[in-house]
Amino acid sequence: MSNEQNLLATDIEGYLRAHENKDMMRFITCGSVDDGKSTLIGRLLYDSKMIFEDHMAAIEKDSKKFNTTDESFDLALLVDGLQSEREQGITIDVAYRYFATEKRKFIIADTPGHEQYTRNMATGASTCDLAIILIDARHGVQVQTRRHSYICSLLGIKHVVIAVNKMDAVGYDQEVYKKIKSDYREFAEQLNIADVRFVPISALKGDNVVNQSANMPWYPGSPLMRLLDSVQINSDTNEKFRLGVQYVNRPNLNFRGFAGTIASGEIRVGDTIEALPSGKQSKVKEIVTFDGNIESAFEGMAITLTLEDEIDISRGDMIVRPHEKPESSKNFVADVVWMDENALHVDREYIVKVGTNSTVGSVVAINSKTDVNTMEQTAATQLELNEIGSCNFEVAEHVQFDAYNENRGTGAFIIIDRLSNATVGAGMIRGSIEAVKQEQEHAYSAFEVEFNALVRKHFPHWEAKDVTKL
Repeated sequence: MSNEQNLLATDIEGYLRAHENKDMMRFITCGSVDDGKSTLIGRLLYDSKMIFEDHMAAIEKDSKKFNTTDESFDLALLVDGLQSEREQGITIDVAYRYFATEKRKFIIADTPGHEQYTRNMATGASTCDLAIILIDARHGVQVQTRRHSYICSLLGIKHVVIAVNKMDAVGYDQEVYKKIKSDYREFAEQLNIADVRFVPISALKGDNVVNQSANMPWYPGSPLMRLLDSVQINSDTNEKFRLGVQYVNRPNLNFRGFAGTIASGEIRVGDTIEALPSGKQSKVKEIVTFDGNIESAFEGMAITLTLEDEIDISRGDMIVRPHEKPESSKNFVADVVWMDENALHVDREYIVKVGTNSTVGSVVAINSKTDVNTMEQTAATQLELNEIGSCNFEVAEHVQFDAYNENRGTGAFIIIDRLSNATVGAGMIRGSIEAVKQEQEHAYSAFEVEFNALVRKHFPHWEAKDVTKL
């Protein structure tokens, strides 16, 4: 019996305390259609003993009707709950499942593989720390593999595990695994993903999912579950304090607090803060939570701050430290994932919600549209459903933000239709238009200097005018 099972049987309060203090990882499973995403999650839950008996009985019953495998128990049905998903044997909507090991708690987002559900996949990936990208060992790296890898990179996921699934279908052949690993590494050089790991598995049979596989002695690494337990995600957090004000709490004349969830960083009683966009400063008097006052708070905590001075702060403002200010601008450049049947049009007004701040804005230019299958960028005048493009935005009032690759919490935003109030797009801010322009000019200048030096090194007899003509 494990330590946790022993606690659960003898000391329920001790078990709850131990569970509460574990760190949390959110991860997404994605890949091509029929690569085994739902089956993999079912296997993780099944082998880690995280399925209730009544749920097991219901799945066994449904397996007789909807089974898509030759096994008596279809693990994919643990996740695919929609009638249409079970009838077609595919994932359509994002499904969330929860489980825990002795080291860590997990939230899994099972996302669809079909191209028409790209917006669903992007929604699931937007809050994740890690992505498991499945590749069918029989087919290798596919177009959908590239699409989902690109979206994971675009959404700032820094850790990726490539699970080469269905190894049982290729006789656990090491050469097949090595070929897929080589092909993916070659493709991944174009992506902004810092940590890529590989593991050969069979979700259907359970090889290298929770337990080490005896069928693949040539694989020296850890099974998937052990990889998930060991990946370090704490270093990915941003240390600059950011608190978007969601609500001004004024229950009586003696209390005025500013409530919100900390997007990044840490705050302590006595710290000097600055409210944006007003620029007014004060010191933290109290940090109030549901469980009482605390001395410090950090990323992810829902808190209410009271201040030593009466300063004007409203919903949508941002509280920061004076020496750690974000960008503040009425325009910015962003990558947009369009999620609506009606196309995104230039100069049409939308509600743009950055953090807790909602304002009216519009796209003034579409810089380019990215083909997520080839990553080729082309000119565009509008974005259709599931398309991704780089756009210039202008909004009615100053908004505070960080570049998305530096702080996902303050660099993300959503686009809302003013008539239907439906969310029609999601975006990742790259910086103000001026800042991005300067960065591009700096990058081009550095390239130009390096290129000219290289040309002169190999062609010393050329004149400057000859180099310029190149």
